[in-house]
Amino acid sequence: MTTPADTAPRIPEAVHRRRWAILGVLMLSLLIVVLDNSILNVAIKTISTPAPTGLGATQSELEWAINSYTLVFAGLLFSAGILGDRLGRKKVLLGGLLVFGIGSALAASSGSPVELISFRAVMGLGAAFVMPATLAVLMNVFERDEQPKAIGIWAGGVGLAIAIGPITGGVLLDHFWWGSVFLINVPIVIVALGLMVWLVPDSRDPKPGRIDPVGVLLSVVGLVLLVYGIIKGGQLADFTDAKVLATIGAGLVVLVGFVVHEKRSDHPSIDIDYFRNKVFSAAISAIALVFFALMGVTFFAVFYTQSVRGYSPLQTGLLMLPLAVAQLVFAPRARLVVDRFGNRATTTAGMLTIAAMLAAFAALEADTPIWILEVIFFLMGAGMAHIMTPTSVVIMQALPREKAGSASALSNTFRQVGGALGIAVLGSVLSAAYRSGIEGKLPPAARHEAGESIEATLGFAAKLGPKGDALIGPANDAFLHAMHVTALCGAGVAVVGAVVVYLFLPGRTPAQADKETDLASADH
Repeated sequence: MTTPADTAPRIPEAVHRRRWAILGVLMLSLLIVVLDNSILNVAIKTISTPAPTGLGATQSELEWAINSYTLVFAGLLFSAGILGDRLGRKKVLLGGLLVFGIGSALAASSGSPVELISFRAVMGLGAAFVMPATLAVLMNVFERDEQPKAIGIWAGGVGLAIAIGPITGGVLLDHFWWGSVFLINVPIVIVALGLMVWLVPDSRDPKPGRIDPVGVLLSVVGLVLLVYGIIKGGQLADFTDAKVLATIGAGLVVLVGFVVHEKRSDHPSIDIDYFRNKVFSAAISAIALVFFALMGVTFFAVFYTQSVRGYSPLQTGLLMLPLAVAQLVFAPRARLVVDRFGNRATTTAGMLTIAAMLAAFAALEADTPIWILEVIFFLMGAGMAHIMTPTSVVIMQALPREKAGSASALSNTFRQVGGALGIAVLGSVLSAAYRSGIEGKLPPAARHEAGESIEATLGFAAKLGPKGDALIGPANDAFLHAMHVTALCGAGVAVVGAVVVYLFLPGRTPAQADKETDLASADH
C-alpha cells in the first residue's frame, strides 16, 4: 500500500484535495465533445430534409458532415497531445474549448451542406485539443491506485453524453431549427472555460516530443483519401469504379508512407515502437473496432426509427436512452469485473455481446415490437462499458505517467479513426445495398438521385403526390434489407475484435488473484 510520504512529491496536496471537482470539470469538457456527435446522429434526418426545414443534404454529404469532424479530430489528436505535453495541458484545453465554441456557432448558421462540413471541421480542430488533455490531466491529479476508478467515471461521462445528446437534440428539433443542435454547445463551453480557469492545475511533460508536421499531413491526407473513396463507392453502389479504386489505393499508399516516415523519424507523431507491445496493440484495436461497429450502427438506426418506424427526433433520442444508461451504470463498475475475471475475459465478453446485438439488428422488421430494440441498445451499452474501461486503463498504464497525453491521444485517435471508417464503410454498404434494392422501382431518370438513400426516395415520392405513395413500401423494404446486410457486416467486425482481445489481452494478474484471496480470507 502507498504511504502518504510516497504520494506527497507526486501530486500536491491542494490538487489532491480537489481532484474530484477537477474530474467533474474535465467530464463537462468531454461531455460537449462527445455530445456533439450524439446530438448530430438524431439531427441527420432533419438536415437531409430540403430547405427551409433542413439543408437538403444527400447521404454522402451527411457522412461527410460527421466525418469532417472525426477526421480532423483524429488526424490532429496526437499532435494536440504532444502540444499539451509541451505547452501545458490547461492552456491547450482552454484554447481547444474556445475554437470548438466558435466552430459550433458557425455550424449553427450554415447555409449549405458544404458550409456545415467546413465548420464541423473547425469543431473537430477544437475537439482534438480537448479530448487528450482531459485524460492527461486526470492521470496527473489522481494517484495510480485511484486511476482505474477515475477512468471508469470518465468513461461513464461518455455514456452520459451519449444519453443526453439524442434527447437534447430531439427536444431542440421539436421546438427550434436544426442549427440549435450546434448552438447549444456555446453556453456549455462558456461555463466549462470559467470552471477550468478556476479549478484545473496546469501540467506538462518535462521532456516533451517535437511536433511532426510531415506525419500530421500524411495521416490526414491518407485518411481523407481512404474515407472519400469508400463513401464514393457507396454513393455509386460500385466499389470497382476506377475513380473509387484509385482514391482508396492512393489513401492506402499515403498511409503506408506515413508509417514508414514515423519509423524513420526521430520525433514521430506516433511512436510505432509502442505497437510492439501486444497488449497495448490489442487494447487499441479493440477500441477502434468497437467504434467502427457502433458508429455505423448509430448511423442506420436513426433512419430505421425515424424513416421506417415514423418516430420523431425526440422519440428517437429517448429510444437510444438504454444504450447510454447501460454505459452509465456499468462503466464505473467494469473495473470490479476486471478484478474478478481479468481483462481478457471481461473485454472478450463485451465484444461478443456487441457482435450478438449487431446480429440481432438483422432480425428487426418494420413492425418488430419496439421493446426488442430497447433490449438490444441496453445490451450494446453494457458490452461497450466492459470494453472501454478496461482497455482505457490498459492503454494509459502501459506508458509512463509523463506520456499521458500521448497515450490518451493514441487511444482517441484510434477511436475516431475506427468511428470514421465505420460510418464510411458501413454507411457505404447501406447505401449500395439500398440502391440495388430500390433502383428497379424508380423511373430511370430519377434512379441516381432518388436511389441514394431512403430519405431521397421518400422526398421524391412526396413530390409525386398521391402517386408517390406506391414507393413508400418498396423504400422501407429496400432499407430494411440494406440495414440487415450492414448489421451483419458490423457483427463480423465485432467478432474479429473479440478474437484479437482474447488472443492478446492479459488474463487475471497475480495481483487480482491475491486481492480475491485476501477478500475471501476477510470473509472467513
